[in-house]
Amino acid sequence: MTPFPGSGLAKGLAVTLRTMTKKTVTEQYPDTQPDLPPRTRGVIGLFEENCTVCMLCARECPDWCIYIDSHKETVPAAAPGGRERSRNVLDRFAIDFSLCMYCGICIEVCPFDALFWSPEFEYAETDIHELTHERDKLREWMWTVPAPPALDPGAEEPKEIAAARKTAEKLAATQAAAQADQAAQAGQADQTAQAGQAAQAAEVTGAAEVSEAAEVTEAAQPAPESAKAVPTDSTDSANLTDQASPTASADPTAPANPTEPPEGQS
Repeated sequence: MTPFPGSGLAKGLAVTLRTMTKKTVTEQYPDTQPDLPPRTRGVIGLFEENCTVCMLCARECPDWCIYIDSHKETVPAAAPGGRERSRNVLDRFAIDFSLCMYCGICIEVCPFDALFWSPEFEYAETDIHELTHERDKLREWMWTVPAPPALDPGAEEPKEIAAARKTAEKLAATQAAAQADQAAQAGQADQTAQAGQAAQAAEVTGAAEVSEAAEVTEAAQPAPESAKAVPTDSTDSANLTDQASPTASADPTAPANPTEPPEGQS
């Protein structure tokens, strides 16, 4: 259907009339801060610990407003016999926001998540040279970066989180195995010590029993006759000799067997 002439003008005037009849709402800034969405492109924050000085952000910036300086340091070998390595150390990271057009390319190309959008926008200056923010100022903007939105319930786990979780599980399993080995070794040592103590106690008990048996045996045996009377002089020795040999002092005519009568008697 062909629109009649002037229909577009009539639609525009209708929108104007509807707007004129509505109440005007004015935000009382700066007394009242605006409620900005979390993905607002206010200022760029730097997480310095993640920066590896790869220079991707500076090379991809269409305005060349990112300035990076660094130097190399030698890292000693982690293990004996290994070789030394070199790494880049960040000296300066600055962004000139008087040239930045807030395209977000630097944030997208950063492979290590060192740059983030912050919704803060109150960084106006009276001098244009002061709009070049160094890394200390960019680090302060990191505290205003909102947390990332929650993932969908059926979404795949991020690779970084999955790798960190697997590493943590392996470390926990290694520590648990080491603790189990230590506990087993401690149990074996305790068993060995207890067996040694039991053997020592058995040896002591056996020695005590043997000693008591020897004492009882010695007490049960009668003392020898030679130990009962010990001669002190020659007279006593002679007397003892006479007493010990009755055949020498007896009558020679006496019969050898006292129970048999002498000859001539019945």
